[in-house]
Amino acid sequence: MTAPAPITRALTPVGRLFGLGIAVVRNTFRPPFQLAEFIEQTWFVTKVSALPTALFTIPFGATIALLLAELTRQFGAQSQTGAGSVLAIVQQAAPIVTALLISGAGGSAVCADLGARTIREEIAAMEVLGISPIQRLVVPRVLAMATTAVVLNGLASVVGVAGGYYFNVIVQGGTPGAYIASFSAVAQVSDILVSEFKAFLFGFTAGVVAAYRGLNPPPGPKGVGDAVNQSVVISFVLVFLINLVLTGLYLELVPPKGS
Repeated sequence: MTAPAPITRALTPVGRLFGLGIAVVRNTFRPPFQLAEFIEQTWFVTKVSALPTALFTIPFGATIALLLAELTRQFGAQSQTGAGSVLAIVQQAAPIVTALLISGAGGSAVCADLGARTIREEIAAMEVLGISPIQRLVVPRVLAMATTAVVLNGLASVVGVAGGYYFNVIVQGGTPGAYIASFSAVAQVSDILVSEFKAFLFGFTAGVVAAYRGLNPPPGPKGVGDAVNQSVVISFVLVFLINLVLTGLYLELVPPKGS
Protein backbone atom coordinates (compact mmCIF):
# COMPACT_ATOMS: atom_id res chain seq x y z
CA MET A 1 0.00 0.00 0.00
CA THR A 2 1.54 3.28 -1.15
CA ALA A 3 1.10 6.63 0.60
CA PRO A 4 -1.17 9.23 -1.04
CA ALA A 5 0.55 11.63 -3.43
CA PRO A 6 0.18 14.74 -1.20
CA ILE A 7 1.77 12.93 1.73
CA THR A 8 4.61 11.70 -0.48
CA ARG A 9 5.23 15.20 -1.81
CA ALA A 10 5.29 16.56 1.74
CA LEU A 11 7.63 13.90 3.13
CA THR A 12 10.11 13.90 0.23
CA PRO A 13 11.74 17.25 1.20
CA VAL A 14 11.90 16.08 4.83
CA GLY A 15 13.79 12.96 3.78
CA ARG A 16 16.14 14.96 1.58
CA LEU A 17 16.79 17.44 4.37
CA PHE A 18 17.57 14.63 6.78
CA GLY A 19 19.79 13.01 4.15
CA LEU A 20 21.73 16.25 3.72
CA GLY A 21 22.29 16.39 7.47
CA ILE A 22 23.68 12.82 7.39
CA ALA A 23 25.90 13.75 4.43
CA VAL A 24 27.26 16.77 6.29
CA VAL A 25 28.19 14.64 9.31
CA ARG A 26 29.81 12.00 7.09
CA ASN A 27 31.80 14.50 5.02
CA THR A 28 32.98 16.35 8.12
CA PHE A 29 35.37 13.46 8.87
CA ARG A 30 36.40 12.93 5.25
CA PRO A 31 39.63 14.68 4.20
CA PRO A 32 40.47 17.22 3.03
CA PHE A 33 38.73 19.55 5.48
CA GLN A 34 38.23 23.08 4.14
CA LEU A 35 39.84 24.88 7.08
CA ALA A 36 40.26 28.25 5.36
CA GLU A 37 36.63 28.28 4.26
CA PHE A 38 35.51 27.27 7.74
CA ILE A 39 37.46 30.10 9.38
CA GLU A 40 36.17 32.63 6.86
CA GLN A 41 32.55 31.55 7.32
CA THR A 42 32.89 31.47 11.12
CA TRP A 43 34.19 35.02 11.15
CA PHE A 44 31.40 36.17 8.82
CA VAL A 45 28.61 34.57 10.86
CA THR A 46 30.10 35.91 14.09
CA LYS A 47 30.45 39.40 12.62
CA VAL A 48 26.82 39.63 11.52
CA SER A 49 25.32 37.90 14.58
CA ALA A 50 27.32 38.84 17.69
CA LEU A 51 26.07 42.37 18.35
CA PRO A 52 22.39 41.64 17.52
CA THR A 53 22.52 38.59 19.79
CA ALA A 54 23.87 40.58 22.73
CA LEU A 55 21.40 43.43 22.23
CA PHE A 56 18.45 41.09 21.70
CA THR A 57 19.22 39.12 24.87
CA ILE A 58 18.99 42.17 27.14
CA PRO A 59 15.21 42.65 26.81
CA PHE A 60 14.73 38.87 27.09
CA GLY A 61 16.61 38.76 30.39
CA ALA A 62 14.89 41.90 31.65
CA THR A 63 11.42 40.60 30.79
CA ILE A 64 12.02 37.25 32.48
CA ALA A 65 13.46 38.91 35.59
CA LEU A 66 10.62 41.41 35.88
CA LEU A 67 7.90 38.81 35.43
CA LEU A 68 9.45 36.32 37.85
CA ALA A 69 10.06 39.03 40.42
CA GLU A 70 6.39 39.98 40.30
CA LEU A 71 5.21 36.37 40.50
CA THR A 72 7.53 35.46 43.38
CA ARG A 73 6.45 38.58 45.24
CA GLN A 74 2.80 37.51 44.99
CA PHE A 75 3.62 34.08 46.45
CA GLY A 76 6.08 35.38 49.03
CA ALA A 77 9.08 33.69 47.45
CA GLN A 78 11.20 36.68 46.48
CA SER A 79 14.36 34.82 47.50
CA GLN A 80 13.91 32.43 44.54
CA THR A 81 13.79 35.11 41.87
CA GLY A 82 17.45 34.71 40.97
CA ALA A 83 17.18 30.94 40.55
CA GLY A 84 14.14 31.14 38.29
CA SER A 85 15.32 33.99 36.10
CA VAL A 86 18.89 32.79 35.62
CA LEU A 87 17.90 29.20 34.85
CA ALA A 88 15.25 30.41 32.41
CA ILE A 89 17.79 32.61 30.67
CA VAL A 90 20.58 30.02 30.53
CA GLN A 91 18.46 27.00 29.61
CA GLN A 92 15.84 28.59 27.35
CA ALA A 93 16.26 32.23 26.39
CA ALA A 94 19.97 32.24 25.48
CA PRO A 95 19.96 29.26 23.06
CA ILE A 96 16.66 30.34 21.51
CA VAL A 97 17.84 33.92 20.95
CA THR A 98 21.13 32.62 19.55
CA ALA A 99 19.35 30.25 17.18
CA LEU A 100 16.98 32.94 15.90
CA LEU A 101 19.80 35.38 15.21
CA ILE A 102 22.03 32.72 13.66
CA SER A 103 19.17 31.59 11.41
CA GLY A 104 18.12 35.10 10.45
CA ALA A 105 21.54 36.64 9.90
CA GLY A 106 23.91 33.78 9.10
CA GLY A 107 21.47 31.26 7.64
CA SER A 108 19.92 33.71 5.22
CA ALA A 109 23.38 34.69 3.93
CA VAL A 110 24.39 31.04 3.50
CA CYS A 111 21.16 30.24 1.67
CA ALA A 112 21.51 33.27 -0.62
CA ASP A 113 25.14 32.42 -1.42
CA LEU A 114 24.45 28.76 -2.26
CA GLY A 115 21.25 29.69 -4.11
CA ALA A 116 23.10 32.16 -6.32
CA ARG A 117 25.75 29.53 -7.05
CA THR A 118 23.03 27.03 -7.91
CA ILE A 119 21.15 29.20 -10.41
CA ARG A 120 24.47 30.19 -12.02
CA GLU A 121 25.12 26.43 -12.38
CA GLU A 122 28.33 26.59 -10.37
CA ILE A 123 27.14 23.65 -8.24
CA ALA A 124 26.48 21.56 -11.35
CA ALA A 125 29.90 22.50 -12.73
CA MET A 126 31.58 21.37 -9.52
CA GLU A 127 29.81 18.02 -9.70
CA VAL A 128 30.90 17.58 -13.34
CA LEU A 129 34.50 18.21 -12.27
CA GLY A 130 34.19 15.61 -9.54
CA ILE A 131 34.21 18.12 -6.67
CA SER A 132 31.71 17.47 -3.90
CA PRO A 133 29.68 20.64 -3.21
CA ILE A 134 28.74 19.25 0.18
CA GLN A 135 32.35 18.76 1.27
CA ARG A 136 33.64 21.94 -0.37
CA LEU A 137 30.84 24.40 0.42
CA VAL A 138 28.19 22.99 2.75
CA VAL A 139 30.28 21.40 5.51
CA PRO A 140 32.35 24.51 6.34
CA ARG A 141 29.23 26.70 6.43
CA VAL A 142 27.17 24.34 8.58
CA LEU A 143 30.02 23.78 11.05
CA ALA A 144 30.70 27.52 11.14
CA MET A 145 27.09 28.21 12.13
CA ALA A 146 27.11 25.44 14.77
CA THR A 147 30.42 26.59 16.27
CA THR A 148 29.41 30.24 16.26
CA ALA A 149 26.12 29.35 17.93
CA VAL A 150 27.98 27.77 20.86
CA VAL A 151 30.16 30.86 21.34
CA LEU A 152 27.27 33.31 20.98
CA ASN A 153 25.17 31.25 23.38
CA GLY A 154 27.78 31.89 26.07
CA LEU A 155 27.70 35.59 25.25
CA ALA A 156 23.90 35.64 25.34
CA SER A 157 23.85 33.85 28.71
CA VAL A 158 26.23 36.35 30.30
CA VAL A 159 24.42 39.37 28.87
CA GLY A 160 20.99 37.98 29.76
CA VAL A 161 21.98 37.16 33.35
CA ALA A 162 23.57 40.59 33.78
CA GLY A 163 20.47 42.27 32.38
CA GLY A 164 18.19 40.25 34.65
CA TYR A 165 20.34 41.07 37.67
CA TYR A 166 20.27 44.79 36.85
CA PHE A 167 16.52 45.00 36.42
CA ASN A 168 15.75 42.84 39.45
CA VAL A 169 18.26 44.33 41.88
CA ILE A 170 18.69 47.90 40.65
CA VAL A 171 15.30 48.68 39.11
CA GLN A 172 13.03 46.64 41.38
CA GLY A 173 15.11 46.95 44.54
CA GLY A 174 15.82 43.26 45.02
CA THR A 175 18.52 41.90 47.32
CA PRO A 176 21.81 41.12 45.52
CA GLY A 177 22.81 38.40 47.98
CA ALA A 178 19.48 36.59 47.73
CA TYR A 179 19.53 36.79 43.93
CA ILE A 180 22.94 35.17 43.67
CA ALA A 181 22.45 32.69 46.52
CA SER A 182 19.18 31.34 45.12
CA PHE A 183 20.80 30.77 41.74
CA SER A 184 23.85 28.99 43.15
CA ALA A 185 21.59 26.82 45.30
CA VAL A 186 19.76 25.23 42.37
CA ALA A 187 22.07 25.67 39.35
CA GLN A 188 24.34 22.87 38.21
CA VAL A 189 26.91 22.28 35.51
CA SER A 190 24.44 20.26 33.44
CA ASP A 191 22.32 23.40 32.97
CA ILE A 192 25.17 25.07 31.12
CA LEU A 193 26.05 21.91 29.20
CA VAL A 194 22.51 21.39 27.94
CA SER A 195 22.35 25.06 26.95
CA GLU A 196 25.52 24.75 24.88
CA PHE A 197 24.34 21.47 23.37
CA LYS A 198 21.09 23.11 22.37
CA ALA A 199 22.97 25.99 20.78
CA PHE A 200 25.18 23.62 18.78
CA LEU A 201 22.23 21.56 17.59
CA PHE A 202 20.20 24.66 16.73
CA GLY A 203 23.11 26.13 14.75
CA PHE A 204 23.67 22.83 12.96
CA THR A 205 19.97 22.56 12.11
CA ALA A 206 19.81 26.13 10.83
CA GLY A 207 22.90 25.53 8.71
CA VAL A 208 21.53 22.34 7.16
CA VAL A 209 18.19 23.98 6.39
CA ALA A 210 19.89 27.02 4.83
CA ALA A 211 22.15 24.78 2.75
CA TYR A 212 19.26 22.59 1.62
CA ARG A 213 17.15 25.52 0.46
CA GLY A 214 20.19 27.13 -1.15
CA LEU A 215 20.98 23.99 -3.14
CA ASN A 216 17.33 23.53 -4.17
CA PRO A 217 15.93 26.99 -4.93
CA PRO A 218 13.07 27.72 -7.34
CA PRO A 219 14.29 29.01 -10.72
CA GLY A 220 15.54 32.57 -11.09
CA PRO A 221 16.67 35.30 -8.70
CA LYS A 222 13.16 35.55 -7.23
CA GLY A 223 13.37 31.86 -6.43
CA VAL A 224 16.55 32.45 -4.42
CA GLY A 225 14.79 35.17 -2.42
CA ASP A 226 11.88 32.83 -1.75
CA ALA A 227 14.31 30.09 -0.68
CA VAL A 228 15.95 32.46 1.80
CA ASN A 229 12.59 33.32 3.37
CA GLN A 230 11.63 29.65 3.53
CA SER A 231 14.92 28.65 5.14
CA VAL A 232 14.49 31.19 7.95
CA VAL A 233 10.89 30.15 8.65
CA ILE A 234 11.66 26.43 8.55
CA SER A 235 14.65 26.93 10.85
CA PHE A 236 12.51 28.80 13.38
CA VAL A 237 9.90 26.02 13.44
CA LEU A 238 12.49 23.25 13.78
CA VAL A 239 14.36 25.11 16.52
CA PHE A 240 11.25 25.42 18.67
CA LEU A 241 10.29 21.78 18.10
CA ILE A 242 13.79 20.54 18.96
CA ASN A 243 13.87 22.77 22.03
CA LEU A 244 10.59 21.28 23.24
CA VAL A 245 11.92 17.74 22.89
CA LEU A 246 15.30 18.48 24.49
CA THR A 247 13.75 20.37 27.39
CA GLY A 248 11.33 17.52 28.10
CA LEU A 249 14.14 14.94 28.00
CA TYR A 250 16.38 17.05 30.22
CA LEU A 251 13.70 17.53 32.86
CA GLU A 252 12.96 13.80 32.86
CA LEU A 253 16.52 12.47 32.85
CA VAL A 254 18.51 15.01 34.91
CA PRO A 255 17.45 15.24 38.57
CA PRO A 256 17.29 18.70 40.13
CA LYS A 257 20.14 19.77 42.37
CA GLY A 258 19.71 18.52 45.91
CA SER A 259 17.10 15.88 45.05
